[in-house]
Amino acid sequence: MANADFEGRVYPPNAPYSVGREKIREFAGAVGATHPAHHDLVAARGSGYPDLVAPPTFAVVVAQRAESQYISDPEADIDFSRVVHADERFTHHRPIVAGDELTTVLHVDRVVSRGAISMVTTRCEIYAIPESIEVPSPEADSVGEPVATVTSTLAIRGADA
Repeated sequence: MANADFEGRVYPPNAPYSVGREKIREFAGAVGATHPAHHDLVAARGSGYPDLVAPPTFAVVVAQRAESQYISDPEADIDFSRVVHADERFTHHRPIVAGDELTTVLHVDRVVSRGAISMVTTRCEIYAIPESIEVPSPEADSVGEPVATVTSTLAIRGADA
């Protein structure tokens, strides 16, 4: 069972993720996104983007890095081998493009346990770090430009489920 005391916890911004062209191309290929702006720099710039643009679900790559802070915390009491992904929602504030330096603030919004199953909802707020800042400070008023919000719900089966 997930530790209910983690509800409301907010983790500090994680280490920056550098969005690369090849990662965008690989992800686009893996999910079957064939738009040229995901693969060809000339096509992306011709579409008004400064570089290759990531498919909308690419944000999950960045979000899962942040969620690992929670999942790997021994006090959270989560056995990842018993996790089933229940729901995922994306809100985009702007497209993710190659060259972005992204950091994420993880929120554990809800932990509900019923019987042998816990349902955990996390929210990852993804920000583009301004070029003038190398690593955002957890004490800063803002960690950068909002890029996307990824809300995930995980079902965690207890040992008896």
